[in-house]
Amino acid sequence: MRAELRADGLHISGYVNVPGRQSRPVMTPHGRVIEIIEQRAFAKAIERAGNIQMLLDHDHSRVLAETDTGTLSVREDAVGLRAESVVTDPEVIDGARAGKLKGWSFNIRNPKDVLEVRAEGLPIRHITDLDMDEITLVMNKVPVYSSTSIEVRADTEESVECRAGDSESIEFVDTTEQRTEPEPAPEPEPTPEPEPAPEPKPKYHETYTNRINALK
Repeated sequence: MRAELRADGLHISGYVNVPGRQSRPVMTPHGRVIEIIEQRAFAKAIERAGNIQMLLDHDHSRVLAETDTGTLSVREDAVGLRAESVVTDPEVIDGARAGKLKGWSFNIRNPKDVLEVRAEGLPIRHITDLDMDEITLVMNKVPVYSSTSIEVRADTEESVECRAGDSESIEFVDTTEQRTEPEPAPEPEPTPEPEPAPEPKPKYHETYTNRINALK
């Protein structure tokens, strides 16, 4: 994750998840499994989604950015699920300065999956499709890698799973700091060259003698 403070706000960018990679063991409705989110699952979720919001610590009252306002961009590229945002929340900006940013999290709704049972080791849950309407910037809480909750939407209960983003180093850059460069020393003024001494004028008697010799 990169957090760059500019004049218009805190520009945050990075990869929230890398599809195709095995997760650490997680608790799911299938029990304890290893999870793989298949490639293109995020791309399909983004195509179906309306507004995707970026929250602070999964708090729905703290919307930091959203796709509807153009302050959040979410896409799946060749590497993974990438998010880019511009945040103006003073608490987040101060937290970034203080090194408190801990990473990403995101939600999974209505997943479609295939469970691969293995003779040894935990089953592998392949998530082939999902819905997603939230990513979270984790700052004040310890990132929880996996959690499941029940939410009621339109009078129907819906299972929502949350995942911590892939571990990323966090880089903070403040481009608003004024850096004063030392002024260059003034160049010394060139020393004027001395004017040549005037040629001495001939004395009067020498001029007269020369005229007499010229008449001879």
